[in-house]
Amino acid sequence: MNAPASPFTAGSCTLVGAGPGDPELLTIKAVKAIQAATVLLVDDLVSESILASYARPGARIVHVGKRGGCKSTPQAFIERLMITAVREGETVVRLKGGDPFIFGRGGEEVEHLREAGIECTVINGITAGLAAVTSLGVPLTHRDHAQGVVFVTGHAKTGASAHEDATDWRALAATAHSARLTLVIYMGVAGAGHIERELLQGLPGDTPVAVIQHASLPQQRHVTATLERLQSCIAEAGLASPAIIIVGDVLRGLAAAALPMGSDAGRFGT
Repeated sequence: MNAPASPFTAGSCTLVGAGPGDPELLTIKAVKAIQAATVLLVDDLVSESILASYARPGARIVHVGKRGGCKSTPQAFIERLMITAVREGETVVRLKGGDPFIFGRGGEEVEHLREAGIECTVINGITAGLAAVTSLGVPLTHRDHAQGVVFVTGHAKTGASAHEDATDWRALAATAHSARLTLVIYMGVAGAGHIERELLQGLPGDTPVAVIQHASLPQQRHVTATLERLQSCIAEAGLASPAIIIVGDVLRGLAAAALPMGSDAGRFGT
């Protein structure tokens, strides 16, 4: 007796984290997946050098940019592309900057694939928040300064109301202060003024902050200051997205590091 026909041919889909940008920060598993792909759906922040180095000749590369505040490919369209390509028997890699499951919409894509009867493999990548702070020689946790870390987005979901999607920065600041947490804020540059005002309701004004643009790439730039000067230091340095904002006492060690790029580290104290 013949087995029932499969609803789609034997394609596959893998969500791959491309890391913060430096091709050398890719995992071995990520490189193997990229090399095997016949179709690559690539986010805007993925380095072109990764594709040049590892994409197989003849692979179909589709750029499906996703940038906050910029024109982006609709998420539903990306998901349809993924499902269609798998059903056509392709080896699909959805290549995302950072890690697919940290502000990468990977969870949404896995849910839609499963609804279509497609199981998906996920390969983690180094998230930009970790790469950014590491590039300054600073940890996210430290026994003397930070007992934990919070990854949070500074960009609300498109179309969501302020009530249903806004981060309660005041509550977060109070918790970070009492529990000694480092805050890692993604996509927060555009709303830096609001974030600064709200965090100051629960954190001291002299809490150190750092803003890192293009983490891990040759064009990386950063500025360090205190929370009460977050917005002004971003403006003075001319930093823009993509950038990560780090808030917390783990940064106090930068005062002695004499780092370049307009540091206000002397304001941190000891």
